[in-house]
Amino acid sequence: MSTVDRTPSHAPLTASAVGVGAARRSLDVIVALALSAALAPVLLLIAVLVAATSGRPVLFRQRRIGAGGVEFTLYKFRSMRADCAGVRVTGGTDSRVTGTGRLLRRLNLDELPQLWNVLRGDMTLVGPRPEIPELARRYPREHRWVFRHRPGLTGPCQLRSRAWAADLDGRPDPEHYYLTVQVPQRVALDAEFLAHATVGNVVRFTARTLVYVVSALWDQGGGS
Repeated sequence: MSTVDRTPSHAPLTASAVGVGAARRSLDVIVALALSAALAPVLLLIAVLVAATSGRPVLFRQRRIGAGGVEFTLYKFRSMRADCAGVRVTGGTDSRVTGTGRLLRRLNLDELPQLWNVLRGDMTLVGPRPEIPELARRYPREHRWVFRHRPGLTGPCQLRSRAWAADLDGRPDPEHYYLTVQVPQRVALDAEFLAHATVGNVVRFTARTLVYVVSALWDQGGGS
């Protein structure tokens, strides 16, 4: 089992960035623009729902690690209570998550504002999960190569987010478990995708994500 790196949380995290290529970048922009336009009514509805049930702010902003270790501001619909402290990983039954937030997380709709991050070039459609700096600097050194790559709106790890979160429940030290057990598993999945990060595979993963979200909506609505 890997040991947790004890690099101080203020230490810089830099690496040579790996670009996504012109074809993938074009696909990012086209898909993000199309989804933003098509989902505009949904985005507005979610914003109103969050404001009505959880108050302001509607959007959650957090620094994350981008390609080459460069930090950027990630946007999500707020799914946790405002100004709540605690561990830096979120379990499936985390009490900090609001009722509305739990629904949004189950349907992965809290991630939709990250379409803006894709348009800005902070993120790509499919790639590693964007990590927070405090945890990124504690990654086992042999897995830090993943920060050379641009993080993704979706990806093999994001599609398993509910299972990963549930596995943290009841752990005496969820951050340590995340870093020593889940991170190596996550990075292995990312490596498998990044070794074949073609436009075709990006399209396939994007399609799988849409099916995943539609299936979650169907299940939530009581479909069979």
